[in-house]
Amino acid sequence: MSKQLVLFCDFDGTITEKDNIVAIMKRFAPDGWQEITEQILSQKIGIQEGVGKLFAMLPTSLKQDIIDFVVNEAKIRPGFGEFVQFCEEAGIKLLITSGGIDFFVYPYLAPYNLNEIYCNASDFSGENILITWPNSCDDECSNKGNCGMCKTKVIRQYDPKQYYRVVIGDSITDLAGAKIADFVIARSLLVEKCEELGLPYQPFTTFYDVIDTLKTLQAQQEEK
Repeated sequence: MSKQLVLFCDFDGTITEKDNIVAIMKRFAPDGWQEITEQILSQKIGIQEGVGKLFAMLPTSLKQDIIDFVVNEAKIRPGFGEFVQFCEEAGIKLLITSGGIDFFVYPYLAPYNLNEIYCNASDFSGENILITWPNSCDDECSNKGNCGMCKTKVIRQYDPKQYYRVVIGDSITDLAGAKIADFVIARSLLVEKCEELGLPYQPFTTFYDVIDTLKTLQAQQEEK
């Protein structure tokens, strides 16, 4: 019996060519953010702890400057618009599952009219930016509350008996989801992790590559 394809697509470094959190820190943060970022990537500290620390370095007065910076400077990965259209026409369910923050993710993705975006949230009521976690880990997550935006919790909402679950991503924030997905479309660090763990994956550079992979996966499902 064929299954419906459902996609869980990362934002930073996947939809955009570079990681926007890193770019924001390079542009606005004082010294010290580099060490925290390295601790996140090496898994010495959890994503929730690390991202919280990074944004706590930034004053809330920078909100609009950061939004303008991301919207104007972040480059979209080629083929993303066509990818969104392909999913709609092919009946493939698309969710954006991002470790990014609402105040820049939503403005950036607004032109694409996407219905389901999961990301972290923000509070600008104090002197420094406070990150909140509306999609934090549940008891079933193996990361023990460290995800920030828990992608595995979102993925588990889709019954593997009914859905063929595909993660599209690039980095450590996508790894927990990749481990429980049926298939991974990966780039950068996530490729290395898929190789290391023996996860089924296909590499990509542009979203035209993603479309080609999805056509193959969809054909395989239709044959079942």
